[in-house]
Parts: sequence; structure tokens; C-alpha cells
Amino acid sequence: MSKLFYLSQEQLAQIRPYFPLSHGIARVDDLRVISGIIYVIKNGLQWKDAPREYGPYKTLYNRFVRWSRMGIFNNIFYEISKEALIRQTAG
Repeated sequence: MSKLFYLSQEQLAQIRPYFPLSHGIARVDDLRVISGIIYVIKNGLQWKDAPREYGPYKTLYNRFVRWSRMGIFNNIFYEISKEALIRQTAG
């Protein structure tokens, strides 16, 4: 299998403002979980085939489904693409 993927701290900081607030119990490590979600999708894996380094596959799946239903990923993708478009037209 290919090398593991992790967002950089800079990349995580860029998308963190779009994360929902944690209510009660603190969320599991955002960097590890979000990186695991990206790895699974990027490599076309089933959730159960996610490398153990990203934590339990059920955690990855549950976060992906919950945040997808809340529109979190859509907001992140929209803002990142908007920023890229602004940089492209300015340059």
C-alpha cells in the first residue's frame, strides 16, 4: 500500500474554521481523522480497509457521514476553490 497521507498543520489550520464546534466530549484527533478520510477517498478504499494508523475505520466513516450531512465538506471545498480562483485571477 502507498505511504500514509497527512494534512500539514498549515492545511489543517486553513480548514479548521469550518469544523463544527464539539459539544461535550472532545473530538478524536482532527488531523488524523480528516487525513484518514482523505486517504480512503483518494485511494478508492472501503472504510474497513483504512490503515490502522488513522484510527478505527468506524470513526472515519461516522465523521465523514455526519459532516457530509451537515454540509461541512461542501463548505470547505467551496471556500478553498473560491480562494484558489481569487489567487488565479489576481495573478
